Amino acid sequence: MGCTQTDALKWVEHGTQLLTEQVASLDEQAMSAPSMLPGWTRKHLVAHVAANADALGNLVHWAHTGERTPMYSSKEQRSADIDAGAKRAASDLTTWLTESTDTLAASMDALTTDQWQAEVVTAQGRTVPATEIPWLRAREVCVHAVDLGTGVTFADLPVEFLSALITDIRAKRGQELDDLPDGPLPEVAAYLAGRPHSLADVTDLGPWL
Repeated sequence: MGCTQTDALKWVEHGTQLLTEQVASLDEQAMSAPSMLPGWTRKHLVAHVAANADALGNLVHWAHTGERTPMYSSKEQRSADIDAGAKRAASDLTTWLTESTDTLAASMDALTTDQWQAEVVTAQGRTVPATEIPWLRAREVCVHAVDLGTGVTFADLPVEFLSALITDIRAKRGQELDDLPDGPLPEVAAYLAGRPHSLADVTDLGPWL
């Protein structure tokens, strides 16, 4: 993941603040408007991020108790929950996002050193130590704070986070070290993440996360 657990926890806090401040400023009409993700309104996006906090909370519970608790019961259920969430009122979604993020933060704070080393399984089927959970959440809140389309950009994210994000995406995309395009770090990160960017003469990579 290219970062420490301590770094990732700081980025979770940063991204959560960015995201929740933007969401709190949206009324029903603004929340129902399209996000920067194709086919998703801002309601879909907020429901996804709130549900992700609940899902990662399942992994924290797994690490805390040893009881196998998958993030989601199935991919179909995950999609259905997002679609259902997108039909909720903006105020309900804001409350869900706030409560789910607060609950996840509190549950992570309660993990002991040994529990952080417990193995859990991500939604993609990877077996990882619980220490990776903060990074999984940092990616969600930071990148989706941009996807909300309210003016936050990759340039608003910490430089160290962007570097770790680039390392993570390149590993998943299988790119070689010398394949990075030239350009400002936020634009390179946006490009690799399949988001709008200002780089010229680069190959379209398609969506990620």
